[in-house]
Amino acid sequence: MDLVLREPVVAYGKKKFTVEEYLALEKESAEKHEYYQGEIFAMSGSKVPHNVITINLTVLLGQKLKGKSCQPFNSDQRIYIPENSLFTYPDLSIVCGEIITKDNDDWNIVNPSVIIEVLSHSTKNYDRGEKFGLYRDIPSLKEYILVDSEKIHIEVFRMNDTHHWELEEYKKIEDLLQVKAVQLMIPLTEIYEGVKLPVTG
Repeated sequence: MDLVLREPVVAYGKKKFTVEEYLALEKESAEKHEYYQGEIFAMSGSKVPHNVITINLTVLLGQKLKGKSCQPFNSDQRIYIPENSLFTYPDLSIVCGEIITKDNDDWNIVNPSVIIEVLSHSTKNYDRGEKFGLYRDIPSLKEYILVDSEKIHIEVFRMNDTHHWELEEYKKIEDLLQVKAVQLMIPLTEIYEGVKLPVTG
């Protein structure tokens, strides 16, 4: 875990926590925190472009998946990865079929099919690198989507038929983002609507 990007919450007064201690603290906290291998990390706020893009995607996915077997969740939904101990709050996630939670607790989803992170300047290296490495431990994950909030650029990592991750990039505002796991096509114009960003080729 990159301590520069996720400062530990030293106010709790100890360096290592059990999962049970983290969940108890998080239940009472007004702010969200990540947990990884005994350490708790504060989640910082976001700039306006990041938030506009996140809201756009939340609305779009809600509309396009309404009545279907796949359900979108916003950043209030905590994801748990038993394989590496990470508890985290991605910007958006999508679960297809039955929603499975840790010990049926109705709090911590363990089976997302799609995870979407909207990148900011301070988190983009972490989201592309170490965090993606942790997300790859999720057996149900089919697509990991990174949406840049500083320029028109979307990276989609997809699990292919040979169980390897492939990258597809979208860099033009006229592009259509393909989310294969849920059979959706989303115009970048709608994702970036209301955000003033330079167009890159």
